[in-house]
Amino acid sequence: MSAPESEIPARLFDRRLLGRLLRYAAPFRRYLLLAVVLIAPMALLTNLLPLLLRAAVDGSMLADLPAAERFRSLAGTAARYVGIAALAFGLRYAHTLLLSWIGQRILFNLRGDIFAKILRLPLRYFDRHPVGRLMTRVSSDVEAMQRLLTDGLVGLIGDLFMLVGLLGFIFYLNARLASRLLILLPVLFVVVALINRRIRQAQRQVRQRQSALNSHLQEMLTGMLTIQLFNREAHVQKRFDHFNAGLRDAFVLAIRWFSYFFPAIEVLNALSLTIVLAVGGHALMRGEPDITLGVLVAFVAYIREFFRPLEDLSDKSNILQSAMASSERVFGLLDEPEERPDPPRPAEWPAFRGAVEFDHVWFAYEGEDWVLQDLSFRIRPGESVAVVGATGAGKTSLISLLARFYEVTRGAVRVDGLDVRAVRRAELHRRIGLVPQDPFIFSGTLASNISLEDPEMGRDRVVEAAKFVNAHGFIEARPGRYDGPVLERGATLSTGQKQLLALARALAQNPDILLILDEATASVDTETERLIQDALQRLMKGRTSIVIAHRLSTIRHVDRILVLRQGHLIEEGTHAELIRAGGYYRRLYDLLSHTSNG
Repeated sequence: MSAPESEIPARLFDRRLLGRLLRYAAPFRRYLLLAVVLIAPMALLTNLLPLLLRAAVDGSMLADLPAAERFRSLAGTAARYVGIAALAFGLRYAHTLLLSWIGQRILFNLRGDIFAKILRLPLRYFDRHPVGRLMTRVSSDVEAMQRLLTDGLVGLIGDLFMLVGLLGFIFYLNARLASRLLILLPVLFVVVALINRRIRQAQRQVRQRQSALNSHLQEMLTGMLTIQLFNREAHVQKRFDHFNAGLRDAFVLAIRWFSYFFPAIEVLNALSLTIVLAVGGHALMRGEPDITLGVLVAFVAYIREFFRPLEDLSDKSNILQSAMASSERVFGLLDEPEERPDPPRPAEWPAFRGAVEFDHVWFAYEGEDWVLQDLSFRIRPGESVAVVGATGAGKTSLISLLARFYEVTRGAVRVDGLDVRAVRRAELHRRIGLVPQDPFIFSGTLASNISLEDPEMGRDRVVEAAKFVNAHGFIEARPGRYDGPVLERGATLSTGQKQLLALARALAQNPDILLILDEATASVDTETERLIQDALQRLMKGRTSIVIAHRLSTIRHVDRILVLRQGHLIEEGTHAELIRAGGYYRRLYDLLSHTSNG
């Protein structure tokens, strides 16, 4: 099990993670190089503007020239200023657009890889990880990583170019004033480093609590029926308020440190201006030739520009911190073992018959807490078999192993003599039709829920499958018929209608084995139960069928019944044989019959 969100250390810099992250930028390296190349002329043009201010003041406004000539000189300088500013704006616009284009493509590739990985993960992974946390990986974590690759790294280069350029220009303008400003740089970097450290800690706490809130919210929304049924709204509201208050406090702490940062920068900015005006103004009043009013105006403009990259550098530090933490979580997900992927040379069924064998199978979800213990049995091709037992006997686990949703711990599961681990998982699933008690219905249409949007499945096949399982009648009676809309999780469908759709879906895939999980007629009315039972009888004809049932009265027609108890196979035979034997099945049958009659 991976570490909880709060236990994952957020690293300021990790070469390994950064290297993996840069691989996603590799396909766009030419465009990133172009974005970096654009930085130099952008910085140069921006840094030229204060020199034009000096020219406007010293060369036009205060020049010892006739008024008309000074006006023409000022107009020319203003035109150059506007032209250079417009060119700098155009380059910045192109730079921003290019980075956005690159960023969206990196986002697209990252999200695609994460979702593809999620599809390949074993079901036991989803047993241990909340859906809300996985959604965070695909959304906010990916966006944080993308910001580092575009705004973070490229923006950092741009800020450094700007700072170096500014220092060069102010030393070119007046070395004496520039050297006085260097006194503040150590103080500046210490203040920025201290506040950034606090901001990083606060941001880490914000991400942890945001993830916890998302996970809690997803769980509560999924369980809303239970919450309202048992009047737990007040308790759930109290728990939500707890998570919500934690996130609020984390945000307030982060905002407080952000609030310290910008006033500190402004104070240092004001100190810089004070030094320039004190030293420069004194030199100006003394008539020193290297200090003019235009030089002071240009210096003020440069100081304003100097602190903008510093503010951006703080933001880049937060981007880096957030991206490193997000990268650790995302790459942790991408590195999750896929639990025995398809073999390099998968076996092929020469002619599928549908014989099933469990050979001394042991299985546990965790450690050695065995759900199935030394389970062995065989099912002949075309035979219908029911698996019964009390809750927790291992019935559903048996089917999960056959469909290879989970891997056996010991032993082997074989179909037609082939170990299910030796064949392609997709090929195995193509042979299996699965009808759970509570089938998942996707948003879309009734037809798309039968075909699962398989482009090779035509409408005729969908309608034929619906007719065969008695679903055609209720579909035709609904608005839009087969193209009628279906809400998320089939909210507007009854339990029986969902079951009929699931049966049609299983038949449309043309499976060779039909698996019916958890009594398909457990929660439907008598008329719908009759339709479902009739559909089941026809679906099972000629197919190897495994029925997992709780209501024993519905499985009298099967060829054989397997009785499980605490993971062991303790009895097998027909219904009549097991009743005559008077063993565990007879006691279970009498108990359930008494409960049903009562």
